[in-house]
Amino acid sequence: MKNIIVKSSLALVAVTGSGMLAGFSCVPAASAATTYTFTGISDTLGGSSSYATAINDAGTIVGYARNTPNSDRAYSYSGGTMTNLGTLGGTGSYFATGVNSSGEVVGSSGTGAFIYTTAGGMVNLGTLGGTGSYEVTGVNSSGEVVGWALGGINSAFSYTTAGGMVDLGTLPGSSMSFAKGINNSGEVVGGVGTNTVGGLNAAFSYTAAGGMVNLGTLPGSSGSFANGINNSGEVVGYVVTTYTAGGLTEAFSYTTAGGMVGLGTLGGTSSLASGINDFGVIVGSSTNAAGISNAFIYTGGAMTDLNSLITNLPTGFSLTGVSAINNLGDIVGTGFNAQGQPEAFLLTPTTATPEPTTLAVLGIGGLGLLLRRRVA
Repeated sequence: MKNIIVKSSLALVAVTGSGMLAGFSCVPAASAATTYTFTGISDTLGGSSSYATAINDAGTIVGYARNTPNSDRAYSYSGGTMTNLGTLGGTGSYFATGVNSSGEVVGSSGTGAFIYTTAGGMVNLGTLGGTGSYEVTGVNSSGEVVGWALGGINSAFSYTTAGGMVDLGTLPGSSMSFAKGINNSGEVVGGVGTNTVGGLNAAFSYTAAGGMVNLGTLPGSSGSFANGINNSGEVVGYVVTTYTAGGLTEAFSYTTAGGMVGLGTLGGTSSLASGINDFGVIVGSSTNAAGISNAFIYTGGAMTDLNSLITNLPTGFSLTGVSAINNLGDIVGTGFNAQGQPEAFLLTPTTATPEPTTLAVLGIGGLGLLLRRRVA
């Protein structure tokens, strides 16, 4: 079985996707449904594979589909229909990685970072200067975009229409930073790193008022990276426990009050958390005892293999990676179908989770991709 977890030269792991995007800050932790129905997103815009990276509370899914062997196209998917979002010009690949409550889609391409609206089409977000590439990873309800620049700058950024693209800097002891998620309060999370032996590799949170803060790591681990944050300020990601070939990781959750907590694995040696909703339900991927990467859901202090919770999983389909979960409990990710091709999927809970608008709002709190996955 192919493994959906990707490792970088810094041993920082990420799953294609974005942080939590839309929703409200709500009373904590509704229970996850015990079972889910599976919907394969088999439309590939004429190619062989599809990938889902994010979903908003309206159920709009975004991602990319490989329509030729060397070309990917960003899409949005709603009501059973996939829409090609077009290009900024040229013939390179395009990847949609975030969508907010207004349906604004963000992503990356060889031409530049972009934001897409139905009314305005695809718009280039500009640069921090230089000619490097730009990876976009998330957008919040206000349209604030986050990601990072590579190629000379190697720095996390945020973008607003009013202020343009702003360099978020890094932490002392590191030489590069990567923004991976943003919540509706504008709190950004990600990681810093260095190519220097003994340099700092650490998860961070960033606010305009407080700057960049090191979130630390777990005992016995040597680095950390944050993948997502919800509207209550709960952060998820992974720590690096071993830098040997293949690397070993463990998923974590983090709160200001409780610090960083390891989530364990599905019986294997590695796990990572890629998303969290406003109820504190966490999704990600983990190896099992056989070394196979499987998608998981974590709630009530327990990690469960999502493959065991699907009522209609097609024969031969394996859920290997999860990108995001929304506040209705809908989950998106990418697995492998019976033909061995990557295929995006949607998991819908069979027991409905109360909508955030029906719950008491407590107020807005603080609320995979160092290498973009290339699966042949």
